[in-house]
Amino acid sequence: MLKRKQSSRVEAQPVTDFGPDESLSDNADILWINKPWVHSLLRICAIISVISVCMNTPMTFEHYPPLQYVTFTLDTLLMFLYTAEMIAKMHIRGIVKGDSSYVKDRWCVFDGFMVFCLWVSLVLQVFEIADIVDQMSPWGMLRIPRPLIMIRAFRIYFRFELPRTRITNILKRSGEQIWSVSIFLLFFLLLYGILGVQMFGTFTYHCVVNDTKPGNVTWNSLAIPDTHCSPELEEGYQCPPGFKCMDLEDLGLSRQELGYSGFNEIGTSIFTVYEAASQEGWVFLMYRAIDSFPRWRSYFYFITLIFFLAWLVKNVFIAVIIETFAEIRVQFQQMWGSRSSTTSTATTQMFHEDAAGGWQLVAVDVNKPQGRAPACLQQMMRSSVFHMFILSMVTVDVIVAASNYHKGESFKRQYDEFYLAEVAFTVLFDLEALLKIWCLGFTGYISSSLHKFELLLVIGTTLHAYPDLYHSQFTYFQVLRVVRLIKISPALEDFVYKIFGPGKKLGSLVVFTASLLIVMSAISLQMFCFVEELDRFTTFPRAFMSMFQILTQEGWVDVMDQTLNAVGHMWAPVVAIYFILYHLFATLILLSLFVAVILDNLELDEDLKKLKQLKQSEANADTKEKLPLRLRIFEKFPNRPQMVKISKLPSDFTVPKIRESFMKQFIDRQQQDTCCLLRSLPSTSSSSCDHAKRSAIEDNKYIDQKLRKSVFSIRARNLLEKETAVTKILRACTRQRMLSGSFEGQPAKERSILSVQHHIRQERRSLRHGSNSQRISRGKSLETLTQDHSNTVRYRNAQREDSEIKMIQEKKEQAEMKRKVQEEELRENHPYFDKPLFIVGREHRFRNFCRVVVRARFNASKTDPVTGAVKNTKYHQLYDLLGLVTYLDWVMIIVTICSCISMMFESPFRRVMHTPTLQIAEYVFVIFMSIELNLKIMADGLFFTPTAVIRDFGGVMDIFIYLVSLIFLCWMPQNVPAESGAQLLLVLRCLRPLRIFKLVPQMRKVVRELFSGFKEIFLVSILLLTLMLVFASFGVQLFAGKLAKCNDPNIIRREDCNGIFRINVSVSKNLNLKLRPGEKKPGFWVPRVWANPRNFNFDNVGNAMLALFEVLSLKGWVEVRDVIIHRVGPMHGIYIHVFVFLGCMIGLTLFVGVVIANFNENKGTALLTVDQRRWEDLKSRLKIAQPLHLPPRPDNDGFRAKMYDITQHPFFKRTIALLVLAQSVLLSVKWDVEDPVTVPLATMSVVFTFIFVLEVTMKIIAMSPAGFWQSRRNRYDLLVTSLGVVWVVLHFALLNAYTYMMGACVIVFRFFSICGKHVTLKMLLLTVVVSMYKSFFIIVGMFLLLLCYAFAGVVLFGTVKYGENINRHANFSSAGKAITVLFRIVTGEDWNKIMHDCMVQPPFCTPDEFTYWATDCGNYAGALMYFCSFYVIIAYIMLNLLVAIIVENFSLFYSTEEDQLLSYNDLRHFQIIWNMVDDKREGVIPTFRVKFLLRLLRGRLEVDLDKDKLLFKHMCYEMERLHNGGDVTFHDVLSMLSYRSVDIRKSLQLEELLAREQLEYTIEEEVAKQTIRMWLKKCLKRIRAKQQQSCSIIISLKQSQQQELKRILNPPSIETTQPSEDLKTNSQDNSVQPESSSQQQLLSPTLSDRGGGRQDAAEAGKPQRKFGQWRLPSAPKPISHSVSSVNLRFGGRTTMKSVVCKMNPMTDTASCGSEVKKWWTRQLTVESDESGDDLLDI
Repeated sequence: MLKRKQSSRVEAQPVTDFGPDESLSDNADILWINKPWVHSLLRICAIISVISVCMNTPMTFEHYPPLQYVTFTLDTLLMFLYTAEMIAKMHIRGIVKGDSSYVKDRWCVFDGFMVFCLWVSLVLQVFEIADIVDQMSPWGMLRIPRPLIMIRAFRIYFRFELPRTRITNILKRSGEQIWSVSIFLLFFLLLYGILGVQMFGTFTYHCVVNDTKPGNVTWNSLAIPDTHCSPELEEGYQCPPGFKCMDLEDLGLSRQELGYSGFNEIGTSIFTVYEAASQEGWVFLMYRAIDSFPRWRSYFYFITLIFFLAWLVKNVFIAVIIETFAEIRVQFQQMWGSRSSTTSTATTQMFHEDAAGGWQLVAVDVNKPQGRAPACLQQMMRSSVFHMFILSMVTVDVIVAASNYHKGESFKRQYDEFYLAEVAFTVLFDLEALLKIWCLGFTGYISSSLHKFELLLVIGTTLHAYPDLYHSQFTYFQVLRVVRLIKISPALEDFVYKIFGPGKKLGSLVVFTASLLIVMSAISLQMFCFVEELDRFTTFPRAFMSMFQILTQEGWVDVMDQTLNAVGHMWAPVVAIYFILYHLFATLILLSLFVAVILDNLELDEDLKKLKQLKQSEANADTKEKLPLRLRIFEKFPNRPQMVKISKLPSDFTVPKIRESFMKQFIDRQQQDTCCLLRSLPSTSSSSCDHAKRSAIEDNKYIDQKLRKSVFSIRARNLLEKETAVTKILRACTRQRMLSGSFEGQPAKERSILSVQHHIRQERRSLRHGSNSQRISRGKSLETLTQDHSNTVRYRNAQREDSEIKMIQEKKEQAEMKRKVQEEELRENHPYFDKPLFIVGREHRFRNFCRVVVRARFNASKTDPVTGAVKNTKYHQLYDLLGLVTYLDWVMIIVTICSCISMMFESPFRRVMHTPTLQIAEYVFVIFMSIELNLKIMADGLFFTPTAVIRDFGGVMDIFIYLVSLIFLCWMPQNVPAESGAQLLLVLRCLRPLRIFKLVPQMRKVVRELFSGFKEIFLVSILLLTLMLVFASFGVQLFAGKLAKCNDPNIIRREDCNGIFRINVSVSKNLNLKLRPGEKKPGFWVPRVWANPRNFNFDNVGNAMLALFEVLSLKGWVEVRDVIIHRVGPMHGIYIHVFVFLGCMIGLTLFVGVVIANFNENKGTALLTVDQRRWEDLKSRLKIAQPLHLPPRPDNDGFRAKMYDITQHPFFKRTIALLVLAQSVLLSVKWDVEDPVTVPLATMSVVFTFIFVLEVTMKIIAMSPAGFWQSRRNRYDLLVTSLGVVWVVLHFALLNAYTYMMGACVIVFRFFSICGKHVTLKMLLLTVVVSMYKSFFIIVGMFLLLLCYAFAGVVLFGTVKYGENINRHANFSSAGKAITVLFRIVTGEDWNKIMHDCMVQPPFCTPDEFTYWATDCGNYAGALMYFCSFYVIIAYIMLNLLVAIIVENFSLFYSTEEDQLLSYNDLRHFQIIWNMVDDKREGVIPTFRVKFLLRLLRGRLEVDLDKDKLLFKHMCYEMERLHNGGDVTFHDVLSMLSYRSVDIRKSLQLEELLAREQLEYTIEEEVAKQTIRMWLKKCLKRIRAKQQQSCSIIISLKQSQQQELKRILNPPSIETTQPSEDLKTNSQDNSVQPESSSQQQLLSPTLSDRGGGRQDAAEAGKPQRKFGQWRLPSAPKPISHSVSSVNLRFGGRTTMKSVVCKMNPMTDTASCGSEVKKWWTRQLTVESDESGDDLLDI
């Protein structure tokens, strides 16, 4: 799926060096510059320079004063070294002159700039040491560029074994794509920024105490916590008594004190939108908006913002990186190395001299015992029992390590049982290593990577067993033993190797990420180290932690806000842009690179994909032979067929019982014969008997299926013979054309892709069916013949592939037939088979009635039953929706939705047990579901029937939901204690929305997509659990009991932690107020407690695993880091950073990669090759393509034509786009009635509106109203312009807040038209729109899951007391609020804190023993399962499906011309031509117009009638047979062209390829028949014309002969002088005489006579065509005159015979035969001399 580009062959490529040119010319006086050790030294010095600049901060020098002189010394040495290098290069290269001068080389310029920065830094440090410049002055910012010298350490690797142009194109294309997506992101940021300004404005209204005065706002003046409010009484939050809602800006607070987030103007609004789109802190912005403005406005704005920006638009960056990386991977595969087998073969090869003195490679087994151990020990070491014993010991060791826990402060034993167990396991594994070394030898032991890892663990754990090193950093070696357990599962081992090996790509990316963090941390350090009141960038460790925090997105907004507040209002925009750019690159590009690498490791190689396709088809065929186990159970019982007794036969003997099925055949046959006999009367239809016979055949389909194989083989053989005959003729004609040299003398012209693909197919078929000797033509060399032979072998291999595919298809058919035969045998031999509940008969009327009810559905016929043409219905989408499921399922969907709506009104305070109105919906649901299940069970059975209700997990879920609902309805408990069975029943009742998954087929498909990749997701989960277990065990051994501390920060010892103290309260996170002299922040007195942190601890493995799971979700890890650093030590902060890096960069991206890979595999795209993927993209792109609906240019050059040219000019379109942007800028501030700026802004908007009215008027004039209305874009522009005109009228008439709101809406609507005017925005918007369309059912599935969890949350946590994050905004008191909380959890916004609030237990809450709604306690186990399962399913799986869909659709719209089978220019050209042919703009044209459309195509879709007449015929006939001569649509013609423009052998999948080739063979055959038929008609016309001409001569001869006979028998007295009049008279008389005249015997026989005789002999008994119908209306006068003027005598018969022989058409017939042969050859070789009009007459 990810390989869009063509794979390059593994060849020796020229090395492209993007690094520095270090091969300088030798110079006598400078030799050291070219030494390799000098280059290595300079790279090491670059790293030292970065270290020096990282230490050069005022706070570092304050803590470690000697470092100031150390850095000065290092910088001085580096300065001299790099300066010497610069001077040497200038001396060798020259400074300016020369092609390779110093200033012309980009790397030399970079090095010179770094030397200059080093000099500046050194001079600045001299001034700082001399106290001339203060160390805290901004002059330190001059050191900002210095960390870039890190590039010198790695630029040596900028060498690639690829051409420079290819690498340049890759980088250029990826840069253009990233830039385009950035513009797309900016478009949405601007859109939501404008909406935020106009919908909200400022968030400056707060609740303050009543006596607050302007200029005297303090922390004690605000409500606790700080609360926003609305000055309007009907919307927002109203302050409680004692407080009033005031604007703090009016009270004297500055912008810096109010905070920088909000929607004050467009700049701040875009900044706030980006913060919200990062899913960090967005929910608190929404809560502020809810308190200040109407609730619906806030929900609509922020939920759509998260959906579009965070889930759709930002994920396009992942698609860009994946696509670009896929191309880079294909090109760089030789450099990175190919994937090898996952099986670690312990063999190597070495040279060995053979007996003949030569050398050969011999395989050597490295595991072969080479040590000195006895044979018995070596055999034991190599046995599987020994390995299983060692792995079992590792498992026990892991279990023992995981059982460790904190035993309290009172436990003072030096050596506990865990230490003794660790020593024992260490000794055991040491002995294992020694045994392996003894058996294999040390060299053989360390040759295996696994043994190296084991040896490292042995050394580390041995040191860890030393008492002084126990529970130290060596604990890592102990817990890493769990990695050895991967060898237990081969599937897990292969998966790990596939992900992490080869590790060059992933390792390079990790090094790049670490280098980027170091460089950016050093730059930020020098940028902010001098800022007062900012402690995040005082030293390099703190700067590194801050930049790493931004990389993980956890609390990055806090880092930025603190920095903005510290630098001040002037520099805040610059600092904000700096942090946003870094965050954008780190989170959208860098993390996407990890996803791309993992997806690439999961990708198969190109040469394995087709083999996998074939094997997968074969495996699918093998899985359909056996019946399900629930049906095979009948095979265990003896056969008891249904028997009947014949009682009405008179006989003396006892008549045995006969099988009912046997007798039923005769009964049915007798009924059919009787029916036919009765219906054979004249009054009945003659087709009734045939109908009865057809029904009989349908009843015995399985008999026909048994014969299908033989019939199929006969048909296939006949079809193969026909195809072979046709292709032989084509091949012979092609060879004849090649021999005749018909290609010579023709002008060279670039052929279209249609012609190229057509000739490829013709040549391929001729090569496939012909022999080598027949393909040898004149003038071919030996190399050409060798190439032909290789082509023949390749095509024969393809033919062998076809036979394998056909065998697989036959195997599938045989499997289905065997399965049906088994069902029929069970149906015949077991009377209870296929009987619902073993009661209802198979053909019982009641069951048939139930079947009709259950299977009835809306079926709107899309095709005409007579012609087969597709009906173009206006409401076809509605018809498809109605026919999606059956009527019964539609009823149940509606009932289920109504029941879910009823459950939305339930709450702990409005319970269904005590509310009769809610019970009605419960009764309705149970009654309808009872009817539904009864009907389905009676129709299809419950379990032991082929189509039973319980045949899959969906049926089990239906029965479970029904039983739960029925039990609850019957029980209806009045009192439900917490954590009781009744509450569990209420929770299970919340699964009711999942019924939609079973009722809708597309929803079932979503479930299959989720669970089909369960294996890979399970393996990823095991890997992450292993990672968590390693770090949890380490955390327990190092941090157990050490995180507990007194809540009073002034108390250090536990003995002093008693009494009470005053704790300050955090009032607001947004305001930046400073304490005034003598003022204290609000607070209250609390008792001192020595305890662990509230949300986590490492006292045991369970708590540690929970804490690390929360950290793995990147939520709360900053708190864990700060607590560990503060309470254990700064060095232990590395622990949490390493875990976050591994979990974030590798662990979470594994989920993304696996879900995307499984999605592609389920859709069948994982095994597609590059060409197949392009073909699938092309088909999807063509489905979306639509006609232009653009009227043509007026013919004349009048006013309309000039208007047309103006409106279609690119400059005009760009001008309109700029005007739209200019009008949108008017919304940069909120349009408020009271603001004086609003009036001029609205006036300018009126001017823009009139300009757009002028634009629409010009387009209407240019295109005409009908032509203008055909385009949807024009309709949208007309609608917006009309609304703008209405707004102008209302604005000047009313001039109130509503008109301003309407004007802003009109401008926003017009802003959307920018996408249609920009190609890149249009393509990316199409990507997002199509992704939404394709992910509709995934989104619905997410909502249904969210709804189930919301209902369950109301039951479990509806009455939980408010805590840190459970408050009046976020709680589970109702289903609506629960949905908003769960949507917040989907984005990961403090989900772990909400979970801990729901875990509250006594004594911190008030329990109740009788009802759960009377307590305010939570549920610890329930909260743990509830929140963790929801977060994993939704955030890790469902949301990643959206990423997969976006990645799939990105290549669909946004690919370059070289990657597309049909480019956008081709599609655009076809749309223009279609627009010319489809004059009615209906998207449908008659079939005969397709010929004109094909002749109008130019460019790559052109059909040259001089060369490709046969292709033209094929294309026209394909369109004719598509709808039986009916109209064809836009997509029909486009689809035909797409199939004809690709190499189907490479692009189509196996089944589709067979179907397409069969279709093309059929088309060729039919076209050949039509061509022959047309040729025969033309030949017959010519023969008839010649025969009629000869017949007229014969008639004239007859007349003259009769006259001669009359003259001889009756000598005339006067000679006849007017033979022409006699000829006319005789011809008229002859026309009424019969042709068998007795006088004809006197004439000699002619060709017409012989032909007539042959016709009589060959067509005896058939209707004959009269001879008179073949002759012309009148004989030609010149011929009759010449014949009549001849002086004939009695002996003149010879002369007449000679005349007749001269006119005899025998010679013409012979020549016509040769002409037929030549014409047939020309037709088949596409070299016909006939006119194009004849070819069009098909």
